[in-house]
Amino acid sequence: MTLEQLRIFAAVADKQHVTQAAHELNLTQSATSAAIAALEGRYGVKLFDRVGRGIVLTHMGRTFLGEARAVLARAHAAEQVLRDFAGLKAGRLVIAASQTVGSYWLPMRLLAFQAVHPGIEINVRIANSEQVATDVRDGMADVGFVEGDIDDAALSARRVDGDALVAVVGARHPLASQKKLPADWMTRTPWILREPGSGTRAIFERALKKRGVRLADLTVQLELASNEAIRTAVEAGGCAAAVSDLVVEKAIATKRLVRLEDELAKRSFYALRHKERHISKAEAALMSSIAGGATP
Repeated sequence: MTLEQLRIFAAVADKQHVTQAAHELNLTQSATSAAIAALEGRYGVKLFDRVGRGIVLTHMGRTFLGEARAVLARAHAAEQVLRDFAGLKAGRLVIAASQTVGSYWLPMRLLAFQAVHPGIEINVRIANSEQVATDVRDGMADVGFVEGDIDDAALSARRVDGDALVAVVGARHPLASQKKLPADWMTRTPWILREPGSGTRAIFERALKKRGVRLADLTVQLELASNEAIRTAVEAGGCAAAVSDLVVEKAIATKRLVRLEDELAKRSFYALRHKERHISKAEAALMSSIAGGATP
C-alpha cells in the first residue's frame, strides 16, 4: 500500500466518481482505476459498489476512508515540517472554504498573499460550511474559512471578517415595486434556499426564528447548492432568496435584483483550524496577511 494509492482512494471516495477524481488529481482514468483495483486485489476487499452510472463506498470502504484520511493527514503534516525548514520560499497550503467566502471574499486575499509568497502552492476546496469543518477536522485541509458558527470541539475559530444576509427578488417580482412590504411578505412569496449544511441556510433559519417565523411556514420552491444558481433563478423567476450581500451586490446595482430589506442578519466569517495540529510558517503567514487586510 502506498500513499499515492491512499490519495487516489480518498479522492474517488470524495467525488464518488472515478473520472472526476482523476481530473482533480491530474491522472488518467485508467491510472486511477488501476490504483483502486490494486488496493482491492491485494487485500481481497471491495471498496466501492457500482450503482447505476456512479459508485458508492461499501461498508468496508467507509471504514477504510477514515483510516486513509488519518494517514494522509499525518503525511501532510510531516511534509509541512520539512517545508518549514525552507522558510517561505516553498510550501503548500490546502484551504477549504464555504461557497460565499470561497467565491467572493477569499480570492483577492489569496492573490495578495501569493504576490508576496509566490513559492507557496495553494489548493482551494470549495464546499458548504459543514463539509469545510469536516475537512479541517479530518486533516484534509490546513485551514478552513466559513460563514457562521461551527460547533466542533476539535477546531478553533478565529473571526476574520463578515457580511450581511439580505433578501432579494427579481425586478419583475410583485414585491419589487412595493414601497412598504406587508407584514407577512415572507410567507406570501415562494423561496429558493441554499441546501441544509450551508452557513447561509443556518443563518437564514436563525433570522426567521427571531421574527417568529418557522421554515415550515415558507413555501420553498427549490434548494440549490450554489449561490450563482440561486441568483440566476431569482433573477428569472417569481421567488425570493436569502443570500450574502457580496453575492448580489452587482445584480442590485444593475437593477436585475431588488433588495427587500436593509438586512436579515449580520454574520461573521471565521478561519477554522485543528487545535492539535502543527501551524506551518505558510499558514501563519497567510493568517497574518489576512489579518492585515492586504489586497492586490
